[in-house]
Amino acid sequence: MGTPAGSARRGTGVLRWVVRAAAVLVLFVACNTGGVAATTLFPVHAGTLNYDATLRLSLDPGDISTITAPTTFGNIRLKFGGIVPAPGVRAEVQVKERITELLSRPNISVRSLQPGPLELERAARDAATGLALRFALGALLVAAVLLGGYAVWRRQRARPDGRGHALRLVQWGTVLTWTTSCLATFAVVVWTYQPARLATFSTTGILSAVQRNADLLEGVETRAEQTTPYLKNLLALSSALQDKYAPQNLSSPVAARFLLVSDIHGGNQYPLMRTIVQQERVDAVIDSGDLVNFGTATEAEAAGVFKGIASLGVPYLFVKGNHDARSDVDRELLDRLAKVPNVVLLQPDDTTYRVESIGGVRIAGFNDPRWFGDDNKENAAKQKPAAERFIAAMADQPSPDILVSHEPAAVEDVKRAGIRVNGHMHTAALEGNRIQVGTFTGGGPFSHFVAEGGNGEELTGQPSAFDIAAFGDDCRLASLTRYQFRNVVEGRPAYDDVTLINGSRIESAAPPLPGATRSTGTATASKGASPARTCSPELGRTTERITATTPVSPGP
Repeated sequence: MGTPAGSARRGTGVLRWVVRAAAVLVLFVACNTGGVAATTLFPVHAGTLNYDATLRLSLDPGDISTITAPTTFGNIRLKFGGIVPAPGVRAEVQVKERITELLSRPNISVRSLQPGPLELERAARDAATGLALRFALGALLVAAVLLGGYAVWRRQRARPDGRGHALRLVQWGTVLTWTTSCLATFAVVVWTYQPARLATFSTTGILSAVQRNADLLEGVETRAEQTTPYLKNLLALSSALQDKYAPQNLSSPVAARFLLVSDIHGGNQYPLMRTIVQQERVDAVIDSGDLVNFGTATEAEAAGVFKGIASLGVPYLFVKGNHDARSDVDRELLDRLAKVPNVVLLQPDDTTYRVESIGGVRIAGFNDPRWFGDDNKENAAKQKPAAERFIAAMADQPSPDILVSHEPAAVEDVKRAGIRVNGHMHTAALEGNRIQVGTFTGGGPFSHFVAEGGNGEELTGQPSAFDIAAFGDDCRLASLTRYQFRNVVEGRPAYDDVTLINGSRIESAAPPLPGATRSTGTATASKGASPARTCSPELGRTTERITATTPVSPGP
């Protein structure tokens, strides 16, 4: 039997080794945490010819042995199998701007833009080297801090004869722990993230819907062509009902018909629009903005939007929406639209407005000062400077018969107009003489790639909507016909609603016109009577340019 003193010494020795083992474990975890944190603070950038990626390791337990790529339209998750759990990898992938230019070229497909094996190998090697270096430096910094702290504590508490020996043990232990942490992490990452060990590939959000309906976007224009017979039948039915049941005053002569559309959002459904123009004898199309999604002309070019507009054969009057630019000074889309022969920019630049008269009906409007990617705050207030500049420029002009801008707050600030037209909200509405046009494409193809949770629906989107405004020979709105239908993108068009509204009820709801009243020529005092006006198809088309009288100033 040992003595009590011997038992105490053995107990103390065992406790010391337990403490040392715990210290090593804590140091190992601390080194790993420091290494991962370093990749988070200083991520690695790697890329191929058409793509860039920012990579970092993840401490989230849900990311173990998983590569996650978050995007605007959902997340891509690659789950790998392995004996030992590996740190998760977060990869933020970005498409280089040059890819949109390439997509607009003929005979270029998405598949041809995919990186080749050598590109991927080089990018993977660069990413692995960068992550390893950052991890090693981060783990070393943590180890050095802990070692320095221990040295200070030891000097304060240890006896002189034991200080050097204990400190050397800690130094060697720290070096070994740091080395083990780095080698173990590198080994498990290399072992786990092999193509052969990929267990599952999954997507969320819009990407999930796209994955389930991979061929849908490729046929948007074709599906629009296929929907044309359906739309012809709908228009014919509406026309027959109007002839039979419309009030007598709606049958008066028509000076001009306008197709009101909005929020195309990159959807090439111009075959449908062309059918409407032809069947309804439309004299001009009025688009209240958001032609694209991300503010680039190359997006519209790739979708065939410019060719679609040119194919309509009638003037296409346009004001910019908040998705039609990438900054407050970006004019790329407007400049490209100006090259389309039948496009009329109602505000071609910051100092010019264009008043277009068709059959004697005057149309004017102004651009949305917002852009894709702005802070999306106080949006109504941002419209006021643009509206005030327009009001000042038009102060000595006859009030327009049709005022057009993108957002509701913009047209609400302008009182002098026969009817006020806006889009933006993706839903049709009527408030006084303000006509809010729904989205012609159901919000564009992207809106249809939103998965509905729990009800089995693969695709969803807003209804497709458009309005036809007919003006009589008195230059006032005679009728407004509102159409709504669904599922054009999906190729399953379904009728929702057709509504015929007496135009006199809309114009009579207009607020009193301060100052000048509507007239054919110069402004008339509000107390005087307006000269009689006559509109007719024989008056044709004229254009008037008006220069802004107030300088451009940024919104709030």
